[in-house]
Amino acid sequence: MNHVIGLALIGAVAWGVWAVLADVATRSMAPEAAMIVSYAVGIGVAVLYVFYRGTAVLGSDPSAVGIAALAGVASGVGAIAYYAALQAGAAGIATTITALYFVVAAALGVVALGDSLAVSDIAGIGAAVVAVVLIAY
Repeated sequence: MNHVIGLALIGAVAWGVWAVLADVATRSMAPEAAMIVSYAVGIGVAVLYVFYRGTAVLGSDPSAVGIAALAGVASGVGAIAYYAALQAGAAGIATTITALYFVVAAALGVVALGDSLAVSDIAGIGAAVVAVVLIAY
């Protein structure tokens, strides 16, 4: 199996478990509190992984730290909205709709990074959007 596919599948399974556990947590605690606990533990896991790999934490490009911080702001806003959506409604709907983040990432990649999309990419994104609409409603 391709290494990228294996890692991506591990990520998908882990995030699927995370979504269910986050849903259960928000049934008896505020979504922002559940998010803080979840992310604090996640940061601990990331720190352990950095030590295991021996990775330079700040890397070699100082501007990347600022970009990573902005990514953290976006992640935090997304997480708050996601956890609040879990508390407000069904996990299947909240998770399915927020999983469309890849559509936003693809569009931003085209606009901001100059990425290109093939017709098959556009068809795949369209099919995914239709699937999410069918699942969520």
